[in-house]
Amino acid sequence: MDIRMFEKHGVTAETVAAGRAARELELKRGEFELAAQLGHVRTTVVAGAGRRAVGRREVERREIERLRAADGFPDVLRERVRTVGTAEGAALMGISPGRFTRLAKAGYLTPVKFYLNRYRAVVWLYLADELVAFAAREETLLVGRFPRTLTAGRDPDDDVRPRNWRGRRIGHLLHLSEDPWERAAITGSVLDPVERAELVADPCERAYLSRLQPDLAYGRSESEAALAAVRPLLLADHPDEIRWHRASLTALLDEARRTRPAPRPARPGDVPLRPR
Repeated sequence: MDIRMFEKHGVTAETVAAGRAARELELKRGEFELAAQLGHVRTTVVAGAGRRAVGRREVERREIERLRAADGFPDVLRERVRTVGTAEGAALMGISPGRFTRLAKAGYLTPVKFYLNRYRAVVWLYLADELVAFAAREETLLVGRFPRTLTAGRDPDDDVRPRNWRGRRIGHLLHLSEDPWERAAITGSVLDPVERAELVADPCERAYLSRLQPDLAYGRSESEAALAAVRPLLLADHPDEIRWHRASLTALLDEARRTRPAPRPARPGDVPLRPR
């Protein structure tokens, strides 16, 4: 039985590890991760995270029972996290794949995740619910000529999908975390090492942030060729985006330092503390 007891504010509740929670909610692992990011499945932090000092996310038993008792389970929950690619998304919206891609590149449609196909090309995925809602809300963008605000002064090769995905992914992770050091690590994860070193001069703090840094593109292949294809998508590449994350990291670091110092290696002569 992979069930634990979680105590918070004097309340004791059973918690279930993510893998088991996904099975009980009849979700695939990727669907469960997306449902947790979007807040459809409420998760909580428990101690005992190994090298990660901020804890591991699990699901309370009562949350699983609440979701299983909801009308339309599990189909309604699955539909909330259903993702589609360009062809299926265009069909849902009643437009051509070319028009869909143009809207997405311009930032009107924000991908929620991506994967690499057999040719190591990036395939963006979108929430089906969001596409249907956009089509109902923005009918004028689905037919006829594009408005001048969409075409004037823009390079047709500009593509903001990576930037929008990074912003969305960072936002999801920050929503799930309450630990200031982990929040700083999340924000700094999209800055390249040179940018981070400029902002975090202390090597112990840099090491701690690296230890807490999340995997933005979960479930991706670890082959060197795949990593090379994915790496450009993980780092901020627009001046405004870089400035935003630098400012956010600076503010979060100030908060984290006020909360507790970063761990440091023991020095000769230090007396280890006895466990309580």
